[in-house]
Amino acid sequence: MNRSELVYEISKRTATTPNDVNGVLDALGDLMRECAADGSKLQIAGLLTLERVERAARTGRNPRTGEAIEIPAQPLVKLTPGSTLKAAAKGER
Repeated sequence: MNRSELVYEISKRTATTPNDVNGVLDALGDLMRECAADGSKLQIAGLLTLERVERAARTGRNPRTGEAIEIPAQPLVKLTPGSTLKAAAKGER
């Protein structure tokens, strides 16, 4: 499902305008980016948790030459599914 399909489905299910839904999705995206940037945790109970984590520095291998290379530490965004999302993936309602 792409964004326009998502906007249509949400507006249909909530009896709101697509413009209102777009505004909410934009605001949610802004909040997610802010949380990822400042390292705070965003949790939507039962649905998902978003948090910034640090990947440790490690040694890797160049696939062509087999030479060892150092991969620096870097921040990542981790999305963890909540209980209702996990249940939906199992086919439960």
